[in-house]
Amino acid sequence: MIPRLTQLFPLWALVFSLLAWWQPQWLVAGKPAIVPLLMLIMFGMGLTLRWDDFRQVFKRPGVIALGVALQYSLMPLLAWTIGRALQLPQELLIGLVVVGACPGGTASNVIAYLARANVALSVSITLVSTLIAVIATPLLTWCYLGERIPVPVEGMLVSLLQIVVIPVVAGSALNTFFPRQLATARELFPLLSVIAIVVVIGIIVALNQSRMAEAGIAVFVAVALHNALGLAGGYGIARLLRQDKVTARTLAIEVGMQNSGLGVALAVKHFTPLAALPGALFSVWHNLSGSLLAALWRKQVNSEQ
Repeated sequence: MIPRLTQLFPLWALVFSLLAWWQPQWLVAGKPAIVPLLMLIMFGMGLTLRWDDFRQVFKRPGVIALGVALQYSLMPLLAWTIGRALQLPQELLIGLVVVGACPGGTASNVIAYLARANVALSVSITLVSTLIAVIATPLLTWCYLGERIPVPVEGMLVSLLQIVVIPVVAGSALNTFFPRQLATARELFPLLSVIAIVVVIGIIVALNQSRMAEAGIAVFVAVALHNALGLAGGYGIARLLRQDKVTARTLAIEVGMQNSGLGVALAVKHFTPLAALPGALFSVWHNLSGSLLAALWRKQVNSEQ
């Protein structure tokens, strides 16, 4: 029963998103719950890992470097190209490029977990790309837009430690020392994680409902293309470089899913509220597309076992 409910999480995500769009006032008050829910998901993710998993990842620094390189080369280039091709207004082009120049976010770690990708690799790439963001994000923004923006890397790192690193390390420590005692918890956490991410997606939709309602079709298309081509590019390039399927899936998720919350914050602070619209749309869309992709890959992994 639990595996079946877990496999249907794209449907739950869509239903809850429509509910949040219809009655956003039911969920906007849930904004303070986003961080605790993400921490719960990350803790459950940690319960599937052992410390040796991270040791194995850091024995392959080239894969981490590949993920970070794809993140910062492919996504801003795609954003600029798509924005120009669709002739987006300057403010929307700025917002799309800013999102493309951001590091990976915690959502990518959640989707990697649900997709049965390499979670340790996903967390490692997110951490490294966030550390590099202090240089990469403003530099890329300047290269593509001619604008210089400061990046609040200290706050980003604190959030990353709180939401990702500490819960994952705690969960993996428990699983390393008490694997047999936690067998039941490991079976339940995928369903708890699905429930949590569906609620988070609903809250995000509710918080951004007014901005989404004002968006034209072109910016919707731009955001969807940006995300889809990032996912496809990350997977395709990884496979061309002869990475295994699990690694390719992980890189696809890391490349295609951005820290869109950071993109919104930077756009509002340094440009205009309209420039924040692509980031707001991206934060909703990449969770929905990532959930669907994770379900498809999870089903494929189950069929191969």
